Amino acid sequence: MSLVNFTAREITCKIVYYGPGRSGKTTNLHYVYGRVPESRRGRMVSLATQTDRTLFFDFLPIDLGQISGFTTRFQLYTVPGQVYYNATRRLVLQGADGVVFVADSQARQLDENIESLQNLQANLLDHGVDIRGMPLVLQYNKQDLPRELILTSADLDDALNFRSLPSFPADALHGVGVFETLKSISEQVLKRLSQGTTA
Repeated sequence: MSLVNFTAREITCKIVYYGPGRSGKTTNLHYVYGRVPESRRGRMVSLATQTDRTLFFDFLPIDLGQISGFTTRFQLYTVPGQVYYNATRRLVLQGADGVVFVADSQARQLDENIESLQNLQANLLDHGVDIRGMPLVLQYNKQDLPRELILTSADLDDALNFRSLPSFPADALHGVGVFETLKSISEQVLKRLSQGTTA
């Protein structure tokens, strides 16, 4: 749920990067953080668990404009990938305005992608949100790996059964598809916000 600060004339939206462990959620955030000017971003906070991390930072996008005279700030979060941190996943997901699902393109990770997507759906339902009504973008990370190890974007669209959603092939380590993904989810969130239909 977007937060509106009338004094500062600012709207804060929350975008959560979700997906299986080691799919590239943290890599996405590090890449964005490293390329957003310091004057337009907050400090990155890392909440470490024993084997995983939840990252968070906020930033003011340069070219996404205003809504009814309000500046828009985005808070980007990652969730831990391991299943046994589901309570943390659910907590981070609370109040999200949009979700980027980061899938691992390796063929051997398909079951983990499906399980994580089902987990996302279940956790959204726990918050009373239907995944079909949530701004959602799919990112197929690790498309830079050898062709014999990965599934194509079309294969992943079919396997994950979300052909109608925006999806982006990516190599988050080198930034390919990272800002395209962020721009797509940001535009969806802002469109929904301007229509007055927040989750």
